[in-house]
Amino acid sequence: MSHQAEVAHVPWEKVADSIEFIPGRYSKKFQSESVAREMLGCEPVDIDRLVDAGLPFDDRSGVRHFDANDLYNLGMYSNKSTTQPELAFRMLFRFAGRPVDDLLREKSWDFRVQLECVDCAEVAPWRIAEPDVVRFGGRVADVAAPEASSGSAEYSATVTTTGARTPLVSPVLRRLVRDYLDAGYRWQMIPVPMQADYELVHSLGATSCIAASLYLAERFRAAGYRAEAKRGWFCGVLGGALDLPHACVEVADDDGALKTVDIAKAQLAARLSTKTEAFQELCLGSIYNKVIPSTASGNASFGYHECGSRLPVQVRTDIRVALR
Repeated sequence: MSHQAEVAHVPWEKVADSIEFIPGRYSKKFQSESVAREMLGCEPVDIDRLVDAGLPFDDRSGVRHFDANDLYNLGMYSNKSTTQPELAFRMLFRFAGRPVDDLLREKSWDFRVQLECVDCAEVAPWRIAEPDVVRFGGRVADVAAPEASSGSAEYSATVTTTGARTPLVSPVLRRLVRDYLDAGYRWQMIPVPMQADYELVHSLGATSCIAASLYLAERFRAAGYRAEAKRGWFCGVLGGALDLPHACVEVADDDGALKTVDIAKAQLAARLSTKTEAFQELCLGSIYNKVIPSTASGNASFGYHECGSRLPVQVRTDIRVALR
């Protein structure tokens, strides 16, 4: 029997046992059973087996609903090679196995953020975490910032990013990064509020970009370095029409330069192929043109509305390659 045939028959129960399901206080079960079957490419009996193996669900009018993160993680680690998460992952990271020179040139993006204040109380100013690329040699032009309003607003700009090889030089920082990569944490799709609880995430043996960045920033500071976890966006995903928030660590290295440690992308690239070593090294101190940093700290929201509503602002980002 071929290896492909073997992995195609990995029991779903074993897949369920290999991941950590989202704890109830962070879980939002909005995906119906039909969506689950489509994402995982499985039959109703397989969903029954996953539920028996512990997959959390809510029953609404006789229809089981699941958390999208749980479904994504099941597909990601199924080793079946045909689930939607696996196919999307391979497509997202196909660039990581190519020569990295293309990631170092200038690249312009049409950047739009839609803000929605649910249960809005009144007309009020908006605050948004804007693209913060100038510090790294980039540019922001054609900015249209939201004015005071109620309900919804939009921010748009043309953002130009660039890349530069600036690897970590501090042996202390490199050791701390290597210790983290060698710790065996498994990357999972995790809700943003849970990622901020990085102690919980790591206690489950899991990791994510925000959790990893918050933890590493703390470790860097404990070692005497100025460091901060910062949020931003990973660009060029599915043609750009996919909100993919991201986080990394900014740290002042021994040479006095500010370096960026994109630990989650290094982890994910390592899962994809052994031919991604150059990209993995780029993630350890350098910058590349597929990431737009923002002014937001690692666990902060991208947008606020000063109307007094207690509900968080819903943020949707659309980032596409600029054609002009």
